[in-house]
Formats: sequence, structure tokens, C-alpha cells
Amino acid sequence: MDAGTIPTLFASLQIPNNHTAVGLSNLLSSNAQTKALFHHKRLPNVGWTDVQIQRLLFELSVLDTNCEETVKCQQASSSSSTSFSHRWTGAGEREGRIYSPLVSQRHYGLGHGIGRSGDVMEAQPKAVGSSALLRLTLRLTLDAVRRGAGLDGTVGKGDNQPSGPAAFGTLLPVCTGMTMALVLSGLRDRAQRLDNTSESVNSKCDDDVVERNIVLWSRIDQKSCYKAILTAGLLCIVLPTKAQPDTDEVSTDLDALKSALDEHGNRILAVLTTTSCFCPRVPDEVDLVAKIIQTWNTGNAKDGGVGISHVINHAYGLQCQLTNKLLNRACIIGRVDAIICSTDKNFLVPVGGALIMSPNPNVIDTISQNYPGRASASPIVDLFITLLSMGLDGYKRILEERHQLLNDFRRKLEEVAITFDERILNCPRNTISFGITLDNLVVASDISMINNDSNQIRQAEQSKQITKFGSMLFTRCISGTRIVPRNENKNISSHNFIGYGSSHDTYPHAYMTAACAVGMSEGEMNEFFVRLTKCWKDYRTKMKKESMKRIQQHDMADSSM
Repeated sequence: MDAGTIPTLFASLQIPNNHTAVGLSNLLSSNAQTKALFHHKRLPNVGWTDVQIQRLLFELSVLDTNCEETVKCQQASSSSSTSFSHRWTGAGEREGRIYSPLVSQRHYGLGHGIGRSGDVMEAQPKAVGSSALLRLTLRLTLDAVRRGAGLDGTVGKGDNQPSGPAAFGTLLPVCTGMTMALVLSGLRDRAQRLDNTSESVNSKCDDDVVERNIVLWSRIDQKSCYKAILTAGLLCIVLPTKAQPDTDEVSTDLDALKSALDEHGNRILAVLTTTSCFCPRVPDEVDLVAKIIQTWNTGNAKDGGVGISHVINHAYGLQCQLTNKLLNRACIIGRVDAIICSTDKNFLVPVGGALIMSPNPNVIDTISQNYPGRASASPIVDLFITLLSMGLDGYKRILEERHQLLNDFRRKLEEVAITFDERILNCPRNTISFGITLDNLVVASDISMINNDSNQIRQAEQSKQITKFGSMLFTRCISGTRIVPRNENKNISSHNFIGYGSSHDTYPHAYMTAACAVGMSEGEMNEFFVRLTKCWKDYRTKMKKESMKRIQQHDMADSSM
């Protein structure tokens, strides 16, 4: 209702003016908050109530065409009436029709999705409310990562002032892996366009154009990264990692990167690095990688060509101040084209959305225009609701709560390690994922093995028993931990990864990882360590019983011979 007409309308119902004034002040206050949100396009400091958020969502839904038909579709389909009383008639193949009222309520009547077939960020004529929701959500998300997570949002002016990592961005309603594939596909199209333009200007022969179809990937043992490269139709060159001699860390091999750049040259489309990873892997040195790429491009890229791009998988790295500082520095001293972040891991929403950031607006435009068809609005609505519910203070609070748990998390994990004759992995540059060795976990079962067994058989048995420990953790309602035996091999799309899980061919320890991630409470952390300790004790007891049983069986077999 229009606030200006409410006093008159309510007076006609004999409601006292002083009563109306009180209620009207609430409406005016809510309207002012909504107006400020659209005007400043920044997160409110204090989160909104559910009523305020729902009211705005329904108002945006009303702005879309056919919204009234979506909630009445089921009733109309079962009605024998031939009359049609709705304002809009839809004669297209897709008119935002939703059969189930329950589904319509779940989506607040927003049935048109976002974007158009030519651009995921393009406004829809039939869905102005959904279009406004998308663009506002993007602005709120960028504001959160700038003022909350500390990423630089500077928009540079000329070469003397580089743009920050959060200068520009777009949102996609797909998971991190698929987003990575779309980013690489968009960069390939951009490279072909710019390189071909450069060749036509600088070369007399079109045959000199080299196809950029190689991605250099600093190894991290997560299937989605590798598969994303293959899904984009590109060739992946897996760069080895380096085990640090003074710590337990596995990190970027910069020498291997330089050699690969020189070997493959202008066939390389991009270098893919990672900042959020499982211990003992630590974030890639993206600042140094960015500088190496920029230096190589300066000396080898052709005038007007796009050069080699740099894509950073920052999946759940927004919650870590150290890695965010690395990104800020990387954009200042070197080449960064795209940064990919998961919405669920960083903002506590359901799986299915990703944020792409870049210091280059042309890269964002290319990626947005590369998305095929319209996109689902569901992940965008989830993120919009969550950001408004949190407010900037709420977002900062969950980041700070995680930071405050870090020392206790590490201390308690170390206590568990000492109790069971293990030690925590020393990986100071990874402040999200922590590791504890499992080198002594199956010593008791080794005693029961037959002396004539080969080392390979004993190793296979050891890996099997370590894996059982992981299964025991899960059956006791402990989720998220990773159990990594030594010398595991895994074949992914015809590439054999040696020492899979540790991101290194010859990592010397079997280990378990656990993460102190955003959203974990102190109570949940404490209960995790109680259950972990109990499960470890139960596992040892079980292994001793199995060992004694095997010894008895072995003795009986010997006596019968």
C-alpha cells in the first residue's frame, strides 16, 4: 500500500489517526531500509528480519510478468471454467508457469530464472524483478568480500593503478567445478578473438595462429579441478608439487612452472592455481605465480595478444585472511584474470552457486556471455536471503568466530596426537585444514601379518586398515574428515595420480585431516574431539582383538602342518 494514502483509507474504517501513525511509522522505516539498500547497494550493518526479507522478495516477484499465474496454475488446470481472469496471457514455450503452489512458495513466485540466452547477467524484459534481484545480490556479495573478507575492490585507472581482485564480478548458479569449466571456456574464446586480431595485424600468414588449448595446473588432489579442465575441452598439464624440507607442507613448485611455460609457450591458455586445500597441501604462492606469468607474457606474448591467463581456485578461501592478502598482492604485482569462490562454503547456503571475481571487467563480461541459456535463480535467492539476514556485522562475526577457534582446534588436535603416539602435521600456511599422522595406527595389526608376506601386501593391508578407521569415524557421526593412506594411486580420466590425496608422489606419512571452517561452533568443535578420541580408542581395541584372532589362526595352521 502507498504510505501516503494509508491514513485516509484507515480513517474510512474508523481507525484512530494516532493508532494509524504508529503502524505507519513501521512501514516508513521498512521502506526507508529498502530504499537505502537499492541506493547504496551495500550490506546493511545489522541483518534484516525474515519478515523484511520476505516482503522485499514478494515485491520483486510481483514485478515479474505471469507471477500471478504461477501460484494459480494448479487450480486453473483442474477448473472447468473457460474464463481467464489474469492480467497477462503467455503464448511462449516458457512463461514462468509453475504447477505446484508449494514449489512456487519455495521460490517466492520467481519462475523466470536469471539472464538471457546471450548473457547470464543480461536483464529480462519479462522478469525485471528477477533481474534486479540478481544485480543487487552481486553488489551485496562484492561488498561482503570487500568490507568483510578484506579483498581489495579498487577499480584501477590506467596502468599505474591496478584493480583489486574484487573490483568486478558475476554470479553463476553452478558449483565451483562447473564454474571453473565455464571460466576456462570463456577465456579460450577471448584468447582466440584477441590472438586472431593480433595475428591479422602483425602477421601476413594466418597459419601462424597457435591454438591455446593447454592449462598448467599446480597439482592438488581434488577431482573437480582436473575434470573441469577436461570438461572445457582443454589439455591439462599437471605440475608437480614440492615437499618443504623444514615443515610437512606440500606447496607450489615454481621451477616446474617456469619450465612448463618455456616448453609449451603460446599454446598455454591459462595457469590454474589453488588457495584453499586439504592439509598438507598449502595455498599456492599465487602472488609469485602471478608475477612469473606477467614476466613471461611481457617477454614472449605478441603485441595485442591476450597472453597466458591466471585463474585462481579460491573455493573456500574467503574465510582466511592470509590467502585474501595473497590475492590482493597478486593483483598488484602480477597477472590475475579470474578468482572462483564457492557460495556454500563461504556464506553458508546450499550447494550450487559460485562467485567469480576479476580485476578485469572484460574477463567478467566474456564469462557472463559464455553461459549457455538462462540460469536458475534459486542459488541467487538463497544468497540474497542469507546476506540480508547476516548483515555485514553477522558476516564479520562468523569469520571472527572461526578465527578465535583456530588455536584451540590446533591444541586439541595435538593432544589427541600425543595420546595415540602420533603428531600433527606442521603446515603453518594452511589455517583451515589441519592434519594428524596415522603412522602408528595399524602397528598392532602388522604384528599378526605372516612374515613371508611381501612389502606390497603388507602395505595394501595397512592402507585397508587405515581406511577402516575413516569408515568408523563416519558411522559414529563424524563427517568431513579425510583419511589418506600412503602411496595410494588413483586414475582419473586416464591420468595416474601417485600418492593420491597428499598432492605429492612420495609423501612420507599416512594421515587424517580435519577442518576448522566457517560455521563451526565451539560446542561442535569440543564434541568432535570427544568423539574422535573415543573412536580412536575403540579402533585400537578392535584391532587388538582382530590381531589376536589372526595369531591364533596362524598358530593353528602351523600346528596342523
